Amino acid sequence: MAPFYVKNRREGSRLLSTALVVCAAGLVRFDHPSGRSIFLVAAAVSLYWGFCYGRLER
Repeated sequence: MAPFYVKNRREGSRLLSTALVVCAAGLVRFDHPSGRSIFLVAAAVSLYWGFCYGRLER
């Protein structure tokens, strides 16, 4: 099974920024139930990937 995160900072920053953009898109439509669910899932993934990114070495 493939890991859920990458091993280098360049790809990690790309994943994190993509998750943050999806999170912002969900936040724009927070008044709709699907916007809330997209926001919550993307926020959880962003937090996880943010912690993983912080543990990567340069």
